[in-house]
Parts: sequence; structure tokens; C-alpha cells
Amino acid sequence: VIVLSDQGKVLFAFDSAELTAAAKQELATIATRLNGASMVSVKVVGHTDSVGADGYNQRLSERRARSAADYLISQGVPSGKVTTEGFGESQPVADNGTDAGRAQNRRVEIHVDR
Repeated sequence: VIVLSDQGKVLFAFDSAELTAAAKQELATIATRLNGASMVSVKVVGHTDSVGADGYNQRLSERRARSAADYLISQGVPSGKVTTEGFGESQPVADNGTDAGRAQNRRVEIHVDR
């Protein structure tokens, strides 16, 4: 499995599953790479920061994953190869004690199985 967007480029605003312009640009670049490669599957994994209730954050992470997956599909990635999963706040990559850290945790990752 190759993780394509672990560099913190597909991020979300607080309490939002709406893709930013920067996130769309990054996902379009990823879609171009995926469309030119042989792959078995693509899993879009959503995450949140630690602010809010666990259940709410779980659902928000799932909506973020779905939003990014829908955009990849709109850019030509075959829908039959795309799945989504949300992890809520359970897998932070940065310190949830700071604004900057929480911003990095509001993300999706693209996992590619070739």
C-alpha cells in the first residue's frame, strides 16, 4: 500500500467536510497520477482533530473521506476501485494541543494498493 497524501496537503477547515481549493488542486494531481497507473484499489481515509464528541468526529471523518473520494471519481478515477473509511480523531499526526497541530489532523489520506 502506498500513501499518496501523507504530506498534509488535503486538509479541511474546522467542522467541515467541504474541500478547499487547495485540497481540490492536490486531489486533481493525485487523480492524474492514479489514472496513469495500474492499481487494484484506492482507499480514502478521513481524520479529524480532537475537538468535539467522538461519535460526531467519526461521522465527520467519514464525510471527509466521501467528499474526497467523490472528487477523485469526478476526476476520472474508476468508482469501482474507490472505498472510504473514517478514523475520527483516533490517528492524529500532530499535537491536538495547538491550533497548527489540530489543522494538520483535519485531513484525508489516499492509500493505493497496486
